[in-house]
Amino acid sequence: MTGRAAQEWASYWRSPEMPLEAMYARFLRHRYHRHSHETYSFGVTEFGAQTFTCRGAGHTSAAGMVMAFNPDEVHDGHAAHELGFTYRIVHIGQELIADALADIGGRPVGLPLFDTPVLSSPVLATRLRELHTALLHGAGPLERDELLSSAVAALVNLAARTPPRPAAALGTPAVTRLAAKARELIHDRYTDPIGADDLAAWTGSSRYALYRAFRTAYGLAPSEYQRQLRLRAARRLLAQGSPAARVASESGFTDQAHLTRWFTRSYGVTPTQYRLARTPG
Repeated sequence: MTGRAAQEWASYWRSPEMPLEAMYARFLRHRYHRHSHETYSFGVTEFGAQTFTCRGAGHTSAAGMVMAFNPDEVHDGHAAHELGFTYRIVHIGQELIADALADIGGRPVGLPLFDTPVLSSPVLATRLRELHTALLHGAGPLERDELLSSAVAALVNLAARTPPRPAAALGTPAVTRLAAKARELIHDRYTDPIGADDLAAWTGSSRYALYRAFRTAYGLAPSEYQRQLRLRAARRLLAQGSPAARVASESGFTDQAHLTRWFTRSYGVTPTQYRLARTPG
């Protein structure tokens, strides 16, 4: 990775035709900032160990373990010791999970929600590693789809339950309504410089009550949630081939450096690395 120790590296693959992405990386000092993904995300730690917070608790994934993050599940991460860690991670869109479940006669109600973010299953680790390796080495569509179905089947059989619980179902109904109303304004104006007073006026509540309700419902402060929306918009624009400088302006960041800093802290690769990621061959 540019500007980091030689021992750190990351390679990224992104499908040009479906919500399916993969990263292979080794990190020593890199620290992921609190973030989430629109997709399901499944990682396999290959060397060392990484520690992270998720669902209000600390977790560690050592070599051979699997990490399973649900859509919009907030987490961070860093090396558990000075030797760092190497891992593979696959991001799978919710619609692909639903399609794969239908293909294998899966759950009739909703999508799977994973109860724990760290799983110990050699079978599951093998299926994910096979899928990840095939993606990064240019597997054909048929092989890719078969390995995807196999990995999803293993995930569901070993680790999932349904129906999923909406992220905003936490807290009392009043807290949920307050947070949802603030979320509505942030979604409508995520590129604008919204202030705490704007949200308080919009919701008719105090700034403190709003902040507490939002953190309870969504696991992020309003400012972090707004930045998450900006990062997701940036990912979409970069995937379309837009240059990072223009993406920064259109997604609400101050400049390209601002975008690069937060993109790298959240996703482990620079905006340019992500934009240039393509199917091999």
